[in-house]
Amino acid sequence: MRLWAMIVGAAMLLFGCSEAESPTPQSEENPAEVALQALFDSEWENYLRENPVAASRFGDRRYGSELRGVTPADFARRAEAAQTLLTRLEAIDRAALSADSQLNRDMMHFILASRVALAPYRDWRVPLLADGGFHFEAMAVVRAHLFETAEDYFDYLARLRAIPRFFASNIANMRTGMADGVTMPAEILPGVITVIEGQQWQTAEETPFWRPFTERPVFISTQRWEDLRVEAKRLIEAEVIPEYRDFLTFMREDYQPAARDTIGATALPDGEAYYAALVKFYTNLDLTADEVHNIGLGEVARIRAEMEAIIDELGFEGGFDAFLEFLRTDPQFYAETPRELLKEASYLAKKADGLLPAFFTKLPRQPYSVQPVPAEIAANYTAGRYSGAPLGAKRGGEYWVNTYDLPSRPLYALPALTLHEAVPGHHLQSALRIELKNVPNFRLNFYPHAFGEGWGLYSEKLGIEMGMYESPYDHFGRLTYEMWRACRLVVDTGMHAKGWSRDRALDYLASNTALSIHEVTTEIDRYIAWPGQALAYKMGELKILELRQKAEKALGSRFDVRTFHDAVIAAGGIPLGLLERQINAYIAAELET
Repeated sequence: MRLWAMIVGAAMLLFGCSEAESPTPQSEENPAEVALQALFDSEWENYLRENPVAASRFGDRRYGSELRGVTPADFARRAEAAQTLLTRLEAIDRAALSADSQLNRDMMHFILASRVALAPYRDWRVPLLADGGFHFEAMAVVRAHLFETAEDYFDYLARLRAIPRFFASNIANMRTGMADGVTMPAEILPGVITVIEGQQWQTAEETPFWRPFTERPVFISTQRWEDLRVEAKRLIEAEVIPEYRDFLTFMREDYQPAARDTIGATALPDGEAYYAALVKFYTNLDLTADEVHNIGLGEVARIRAEMEAIIDELGFEGGFDAFLEFLRTDPQFYAETPRELLKEASYLAKKADGLLPAFFTKLPRQPYSVQPVPAEIAANYTAGRYSGAPLGAKRGGEYWVNTYDLPSRPLYALPALTLHEAVPGHHLQSALRIELKNVPNFRLNFYPHAFGEGWGLYSEKLGIEMGMYESPYDHFGRLTYEMWRACRLVVDTGMHAKGWSRDRALDYLASNTALSIHEVTTEIDRYIAWPGQALAYKMGELKILELRQKAEKALGSRFDVRTFHDAVIAAGGIPLGLLERQINAYIAAELET
């Protein structure tokens, strides 16, 4: 699927991973355990070989001079490998495995079955998102590449040399999509092209590719360093910058005129089956688009009533629409400088840090910082994201806050954003995941969207118990974020399965939330370009809330929110069906104590 097929934006930048020793089979005499471990080893080696930049993030230098292959043959090979591994996995006697190995096996089954299910739709023909794509993937190499030896710098130069071929293959895939009628919708291309226009550099020093050459490391001599800089400058200016220039020309002159005039995934060839597969993958649930749509409508109605109650509490006169306009335009709700916004986010992050021990018994070792969204991607980017780091890296995790267009970054939404992206949301969950012991390597890199994003949204609601919302406006901001995710269930299924127009989706999101109009636009375009992913947040949160209510009812006075939270995130990323099984086991164990 797209997020595994493209190591970009939310895929490569958001979630760091770590190396770990492969677990020792439970018994050398148990053929099922031995076969399972051999399969895990095969899958991991294949993953590293097929994803060389990811391998660099894990400290594996074997493919340090390469970029990912993206020809049709490359994708066909990966699909065949997934099917072969799935067949091997299903031949292993699950009943003969230990409980831990059964969990590992079931997680791998989810991964492989998802790859097999989505491969026939060949979404490599559209290697772009509204806020990402292969052109971002190339830039992300700078953050992933190792720069610890002189050889690492030579490998980096080799990766720069590979960029023209990487761009050519992706553009060839897009031309295949043009011929097949599988393109990005024309209606969202102006925003995509605007971002590419911001990636038109004149000199090497202006580009993110130059960052590794700003300061000489002690292990490289002055003369060799100068030679490396000369060659890097030549490569960036002679080969890399022209690729971004030609890509912009292609997008304007070839791709945009050929782009489809529909926006829904179901308008694509075999689109109904494609979107149904995406709904299943991103929600981890056997639900139809209509069922998800109706769940969204119910959540929108419930949250709207809570929002109206806050407006009444404040004594605001003028109604819901007028209150939204007040929130979007009153200067008291907006930072005047990027630094002010970052400082407020930092205060909220530290406040949340101090409250964690009341809600968790286990906290991660890795710290995190608050950083601005990189300027080269900020214009069409969301309000904030989490960028992980491998365990043992020379930096911690990073909570990114978008300081572009400050009038679209309301302070009343910042507490919820911080809880979601930093702690107890993505940083806490991801940093604990990479500390897992005696698990297969793939589990340190496993991020099922419904769980990960559901946990982030659950963390926003947990902020009520934590005392993170200091004013009615903060509470309204949280409800705006929850409403935003509920609206996603409605507008994503609306556009991709029920014939909604982009304007209808824009109006629906704008009229139900206090999100800025800029953010409403970037979000709707994101859902159009990435069908199904927006469903993960609310559906995942609803499942976690359901499991908490189940635990509270079963355990009564013995319920401890700290141990419940520990149990939810104990396995790292986990599909919702397996999470329910884990929580059932937690409840049973607590009842026995």
